[in-house]
Amino acid sequence: MGMAAVNVAIPALAEELQANAIKVSWLPTLYILANVALMLPFGKLADNYGRKRVYAMGLLLNALASLMCALASDIDWILFWRFVQGASGAMIFGTGVAIITSVTPSEKRGAALGKLAACVYVGLTLAPAVGGWLTEFLGWRSVFYFQIPLMLMLLAFIYLKLPGEWKNDEHSRFDWVGSCIFITFSCTLVYGLSKLPSLLGLSILSLSLLSLVSFVMHQRRDPQPLIRVQMFRESRVFSLSLMTSFFMYGSNFAIIFLLSLYLQYIKGYGPAYSGQILLMQALLMAIVAPFAGKLADRFEPRIVATTGCVIVGLGFALLIRLDTNTTALYISASLALIGLGFGLFSTPNNSAIMGAVKEQEVGVASASMNLSRTIGNLFGMSIVNLMMHFYIGDETFNASNNAELMSTISLALMMSLTFVIIASVVSAMRGRQ
Repeated sequence: MGMAAVNVAIPALAEELQANAIKVSWLPTLYILANVALMLPFGKLADNYGRKRVYAMGLLLNALASLMCALASDIDWILFWRFVQGASGAMIFGTGVAIITSVTPSEKRGAALGKLAACVYVGLTLAPAVGGWLTEFLGWRSVFYFQIPLMLMLLAFIYLKLPGEWKNDEHSRFDWVGSCIFITFSCTLVYGLSKLPSLLGLSILSLSLLSLVSFVMHQRRDPQPLIRVQMFRESRVFSLSLMTSFFMYGSNFAIIFLLSLYLQYIKGYGPAYSGQILLMQALLMAIVAPFAGKLADRFEPRIVATTGCVIVGLGFALLIRLDTNTTALYISASLALIGLGFGLFSTPNNSAIMGAVKEQEVGVASASMNLSRTIGNLFGMSIVNLMMHFYIGDETFNASNNAELMSTISLALMMSLTFVIIASVVSAMRGRQ
């Protein structure tokens, strides 16, 4: 919820702190970078020391980071604490699905994941509207303050109402070398993409590719790896479901960020009205996700998920016609179609991933599932960063560069549609559960 709410507050934050386009684009990027870099290590730590414990520590760290963002008077400090907030997100999202999977019978897994997805999407539905109202009436800092009591209430609920702990019976050695290699891969990927097409950018991307290859080789040799890479060869459903997730979430993450800029800078709408438009996607996702989970229990998850991919593609096919004269109703309808498709896609795809691994590896599978999502988010947002650097550079947002902002948004929407088409093909190829 916090990520979507902050996206609506970004224009007001950028205006008060005089942040240029490059630093603004790093606000969501640094959050998701920390998610990606730390998701696997925290998933492994959760398997060893307790999933509820790591989840609770993530909530506490998120509350602290939100407080520091609200108190910051400089954009650089906000960027730092957004990275910390992303690290806390890795602790929360890397363990949440594993906890659900640990306590749910396999025949009810789809329905349980559907309810979880519905809860997430209800939060995402409320977030743009709440973020817009808070920003318009109380200022952008209130968006960060608002998150603190929510985190603390959830923390209290966990310790009062969720007894017990879930972890592996035997501890496995933590792979510090593999963790460092993977963090290097994540950071160099993002920074290298932001520096393209310069020689420095290409060199850093080469280092990122080398790091990824080194990580895979290291995980193959390590007797107690962060992730058992053989899992990808053992199950076609597991590997192709993760690939589908990568492309689907790569298509979607930057859209709310970009549309928030479009609605407030190009269309001139206020934060509150912009937030109401942006909630349409998550609203449909929240409505559809529980039914999609039940469908995944009754029918082949591949069919339900692929149908969702195709519907998302139709939504993006409408959205690529976006220009300076597009109406709010047209944008809302396009986002509603994307939300409908994502609601059908996400839960069946997650159920397919979690159902394709051994019981003792659900923590790593949960982290892998979230990792495919967050790497997709990171890759898509990093490319949008590159577009923002190319078209706008270090200028602040104003009416004089609206044409450049519109070009960035149009190109990003074309990228999203391409990703969804690839995801639809990969999803259809994954085979039966």
